Amino acid sequence: MPLIQPFRGLRPAEGRAEEVAAPPYDVLSSSEARERATAQQLSFLHISKAEIDLPVDTDPYAAAVYAKSAENFQRLIAHGILIRDAAPCYYAYRLTMGDHEQTGIVAVASVADYNSNRIRKHEFTRPDKEDDRVRQIEALSAQTGPVLLAYPDSARADALISSATDKPPIAEASFDGVRHTVWLIDDADIIAGLNATFDAMPNLYIADGHHRSAAASRVAAAHAGTAGAGYFLSVIFPAHQMRIMDYNRVVRDLNGLSPDDFLDSVGKRFSICPAASRVRPEKPGVIGMYLSGRWYRLEIDPTLIPVDDPVRRLDVSLLSEQLLAPILGIGDLRRDKRIDFVGGIRGLTELEQRVDSGEMAVAFAMHATQMSDLMAVADSGQVMPPKSTWFEPKLADGLVSHIID
Repeated sequence: MPLIQPFRGLRPAEGRAEEVAAPPYDVLSSSEARERATAQQLSFLHISKAEIDLPVDTDPYAAAVYAKSAENFQRLIAHGILIRDAAPCYYAYRLTMGDHEQTGIVAVASVADYNSNRIRKHEFTRPDKEDDRVRQIEALSAQTGPVLLAYPDSARADALISSATDKPPIAEASFDGVRHTVWLIDDADIIAGLNATFDAMPNLYIADGHHRSAAASRVAAAHAGTAGAGYFLSVIFPAHQMRIMDYNRVVRDLNGLSPDDFLDSVGKRFSICPAASRVRPEKPGVIGMYLSGRWYRLEIDPTLIPVDDPVRRLDVSLLSEQLLAPILGIGDLRRDKRIDFVGGIRGLTELEQRVDSGEMAVAFAMHATQMSDLMAVADSGQVMPPKSTWFEPKLADGLVSHIID
């Protein structure tokens, strides 16, 4: 089976994208989505988070939610708000956030290649979250939340995708400081070129959307006779254009230590320098720490960095192995309620506020994981620690969906 394929995308009718496009289903709480979509009756949040159209105390995983999602989805189709292209095609998709820009391709990617690890993973998934996405896909007979993929350096792919952006777009929408622009790719020669170029690639890499891709694999297994189920909705960007932001840590207490004793313990594994201002790490191996109203610059002892292990050499791993576990007693990042995580989009001010408020005792500002690190971990068949990557800007839901038929 081809690595990727063109498909008959379901997308907003002309002039409707601004009303339909919405943030990904998993970046807003139910209450945030309800507040945001109340005055936006065409927002895709009524599909991706349909509990907002049911009583406030509704369980977001209740059967009624998936039924409401399907009802809302069919309503937009019936009223011509969402239309489906007559022939299979690709779509160019550009994200613009400030001075950052990345342009990729909307395609459906092979479940078989996901299962064989040609489309590579770097995270564990949780069965409950997989179950949710399976139920959503089956309720709609569609995949509406795209998986974010990265492709390795390919000047040919970059050029083919870019060539599709020289004409007017079919959809434009802006929210949360990000501009989303989509172009139709229906030229037979460009489609053939993209097919050949991507088929020649050894691997693609999941950046975000491990639960969506795992769910697609389960749906494909359950509907083996349905051709469309063998592929999952993806937006694929060149790895060199993608931006990972820092994913920072805050800890509730010092594990019974006084601030001075804590600093003494940290000083045995890191060099510590008090800083006159906020510390945003400028390179791997450097961590900013905010404690008792003061910033410190930590630098790990280079002899403690296992350079031959792509997981253990990550800054997030080094912080866990050298500080969080041995000093603060935090061994399980997934379950320990004493630790929380702050996406870099919120800035270092958020770290200061959470410590100064007394909610947290100490905060750690991390250097962002790099795409080369993610790819090395995926190539090794290992997984990253929880909350290692925060991709920004994020995709929109509702701009292109994949109907399974």
